[in-house]
Amino acid sequence: MPPIKNILRKIKKKIKKSGKKLVMFLYRIETRLLPVNKRIIVFESNMGRNYTGNPKAVYEEMVKQGLDKKYRCYYMLDNVKTPIPGSAVKIRRTRVRYFFLMGIAGVWVSDSRMPNYIKKREGVRYIQTWHGTPLKKLALDMDSVNMAGETNIEKYKRSFFVNTRTWDYLISQNYYSTEIFRRAFAFDKTMLEIGYPRNDVLFYGNNPEYIDKLKKQMGLPLDKKIVLYAPTWRDNEYYAKGAYKFSTPMDFSLLKEQLGEDYVCVVKYHYLVKDNINWSTYGGFVYEFNMCEDISALYLTADILVTDYSSVMFDYSLLRRPMFFFTYDLEDYRDNLRGFYFDFIEEAPGPIVGTTKELIEAIKNYDCKEYEAKYNGFYQKYNHADDGKASAKVVNVIEKIIAGER
Repeated sequence: MPPIKNILRKIKKKIKKSGKKLVMFLYRIETRLLPVNKRIIVFESNMGRNYTGNPKAVYEEMVKQGLDKKYRCYYMLDNVKTPIPGSAVKIRRTRVRYFFLMGIAGVWVSDSRMPNYIKKREGVRYIQTWHGTPLKKLALDMDSVNMAGETNIEKYKRSFFVNTRTWDYLISQNYYSTEIFRRAFAFDKTMLEIGYPRNDVLFYGNNPEYIDKLKKQMGLPLDKKIVLYAPTWRDNEYYAKGAYKFSTPMDFSLLKEQLGEDYVCVVKYHYLVKDNINWSTYGGFVYEFNMCEDISALYLTADILVTDYSSVMFDYSLLRRPMFFFTYDLEDYRDNLRGFYFDFIEEAPGPIVGTTKELIEAIKNYDCKEYEAKYNGFYQKYNHADDGKASAKVVNVIEKIIAGER
């Protein structure tokens, strides 16, 4: 006779499965019976994983203008204990109320694709803010796929294409991205080439008083320089779908030994990374920030950025501070995993290194004049649209949607 625990587990599983079916049934009925309400706006960052990025910046601009009280705003989150300002109601993602609101909300603001089970209704307007200028090939431009749960490139492209049909507005950081997004997403609706809302803070917050305030809030030292290490994820290194490893050959002991007197190192995980690393060995030198910390604030605190192929390079360059590229797997990543849109080695506005020792030497001997021409070209190509007012421009679009002007 099976243990009582196994029986209870099976019963619980069946009840949960039946509950999901009932919720989806009610959701489909709702979308046929209830009208769309344009004054209901839903926001979502990184598929509900956190409160960060472009949707956060747009929502906080609404709070600043008092529009969170004029309209009914909802923020979809996995963790509803996440603190957010203003009057928005926090909704637990994929629960009953989530489906109810997704069924009637007139405006969606998200930086990632919506799940396939959410159906966009006639009259709904979807503002896709996206989440970065691409170095790596995207969507329909990809030649192969090797992500957790995804190996069939044709299936992946079909799914992406179906999803992008629902987007009404797409935010682009620059002309370069606009061209790629049009093709890679097969997007033929309204492109908002306005820069990224999440970067507005890099304009109004780039001053000593604001930066010291951020450092104090984050528990970072005021008397040392800060190295921000923010790598991207590796498509083929994962635990499960949507759960990637923090994989790096960076020698943090050597970094601490060589740079610890003058620097501390802030490690920022990509939101898809699900590792739980014990950093206590590097106490007082390594400060860990997970996916829930908005990286824009970390940009401001950082004196230098160390990254690889991440789109953080395009945002951080707005600050005109030194960047270093720790690209230990450059050939494999470029030639086998993703492929690049431009000649990374030619355009990178800072030293490209493959080992921790090389990185340390590059930091110690950095000469800004050596990279001035490259940095200026990089800035002109990728930062021409950012002006610190992108959030207000998106809010203006939302108001016009609600007023029926778009």
